[in-house]
Amino acid sequence: MSEDLLRYDILIQDALRGAVKKILAEVGRTGLPGDHHFYIAFETTAPGVKISQRLKERYPQEMTIVLQHQFWDLAIGEHAFEVGLSFGGVPEKLLVPFSAIKGFFDPSVQFALEFDPGKTAEELPEDLLEAVEELAKAEQETAEKVIKADNKQDDDAAAAEDKSEKSETSSEDGDGGGEVVSLDAFRKKT
Repeated sequence: MSEDLLRYDILIQDALRGAVKKILAEVGRTGLPGDHHFYIAFETTAPGVKISQRLKERYPQEMTIVLQHQFWDLAIGEHAFEVGLSFGGVPEKLLVPFSAIKGFFDPSVQFALEFDPGKTAEELPEDLLEAVEELAKAEQETAEKVIKADNKQDDDAAAAEDKSEKSETSSEDGDGGGEVVSLDAFRKKT
């Protein structure tokens, strides 16, 4: 038997990913027809996948999303799709390269495709990988700034509380702290 130098397996995988791309593009353009809905499984660690840190922690290897009633902003690119979904009431934006997809299933018509993630002749463009990396860095920096701001607010609140306690103590000690004066002391007496 001869060696498969044409790599039919990779050609078929790419062709089937192209079918998924066309299906999602049609749904993005016209919406889901009839009872159609999709389960899409993908590797969360694949190059170019963009999900929040919260989702990465919850799904460290693989994740399956459902496109049915509640999804938004489905955008299909040359190498990936982007979609908005809600996880536990928290809206999230996901970017999934077609090369990361492990499975595509439409239970309404029992249509299923399985893929070997990463088994593709098509390389992800550097600009896509760089953009995902930059977004991840920007999100990390934003998260760090929020944490620092929260810590600063906590520190400021603690300092204000300490100052307030010191003022109360000073006033109680009679060291010349301020005293409360009634407005009646400033009114003209007739």
